[in-house]
Amino acid sequence: MIFCHFGRAKESGPFNFEEGKPKGSLPILHLNPYSWSKVSNIIYLDSPCGVGMSYSKNQSKYINDDLQTAADTHNFLLQWFRLYPEFVNNQFYISGESYAGIYVPTLSAEVVKGIQAGQDPVINFKGYLIGNGVSRSQFEGLSALVPFTHGMGLVSDDIFEEVERACKGNYQNASDSCYISIDKIDQALSGLNIYDILEPCYHDPASDQQAKGNTSSNLPISFQQLGATDRPLKVRKRMFGRAWPLWAFEKDGSFPSWSELALQGSVPCVNDEVATTWLNDESVRKAIHAEPKSIAGPWQICSDRIDYGYSAGNMLPYHKNLTAQGYRALIYSGDHDMCVPFTGTQAWTRSLGYKIIDEWRSWISNEQVAGYLQGYDNNLTFLTIKVWKPHLLTIIIFGCTSATS
Repeated sequence: MIFCHFGRAKESGPFNFEEGKPKGSLPILHLNPYSWSKVSNIIYLDSPCGVGMSYSKNQSKYINDDLQTAADTHNFLLQWFRLYPEFVNNQFYISGESYAGIYVPTLSAEVVKGIQAGQDPVINFKGYLIGNGVSRSQFEGLSALVPFTHGMGLVSDDIFEEVERACKGNYQNASDSCYISIDKIDQALSGLNIYDILEPCYHDPASDQQAKGNTSSNLPISFQQLGATDRPLKVRKRMFGRAWPLWAFEKDGSFPSWSELALQGSVPCVNDEVATTWLNDESVRKAIHAEPKSIAGPWQICSDRIDYGYSAGNMLPYHKNLTAQGYRALIYSGDHDMCVPFTGTQAWTRSLGYKIIDEWRSWISNEQVAGYLQGYDNNLTFLTIKVWKPHLLTIIIFGCTSATS
């Protein structure tokens, strides 16, 4: 089982990282002008147990699933607010990306149950945010990918129409002819970065050498060549481009292991050498009050020590229940992300059947169109962001100050 985590190290945290010189030395830190910490008090949580710098002396804690993770995280929050009661009156929101499309609704439901049961302390929960999050509904996987690729001009009209004829909209129990047609889409996408179709793919130089020496490699040619970038803060290198949730509809059961995904040509991992260097330096770990590697183990962007199972099912009933109770929900999508395309997210938010109260329109940032939104009653908003890419399995929990909505 692989879980990837780096929101704090790169995405919305207080710093950007520039590779140290010489290579392998501690990176140079730059303040992130877009850090969420500028407007909120934020808790970054390594979850489930075994991800990031979290660990347990009891190895059985690494066997986990969706519902147990929600219960564990809720317990953590109660304990945290007991330790820091000065934050308990702050408006509290839960946010996450990608597989946190499962974490966030299930945790939100646990928090609401705790509030209704009068658990102390009472969390001032107001709502949640999910970025390119999975819903484990019929609207994702190939149901989202096929219209996305056609709409973005990644496949021809002929290929799209062939897939439509062969699959007849049934991707959960696809026929052999359907999969043969889908393979043409897969081939057309082979050179693309799944997280942002406008960006090149990056991967580890060692993997590049292994791929070059392996004439039977089933990796696309573009993935066998190390990408280059002229970005000043070169932090992240993509490994192989493919990632969960793949193209298929996910059934209940265990999350696929690394070896199972590798056999499908799909490795759900990205590599971040700079963050790894920084977070495995013992002086850094001491400064951020993390246990040393000898106790917690080394920080890895993708943890393979977890045995994780699906257990929560379809997320749409969770969303319906939470929003019907008046909790705010912002469901947002980077419009060039192909891992969890906006097409599926737009479809499932629409499927909830809420009345549209804010018709589809652009929203503006710095006098430019930054994306589009559609607002529904019950405080539900679907929003797209131009050329924004979320990443794997990050969960962010943050409490706004009482003056922040």
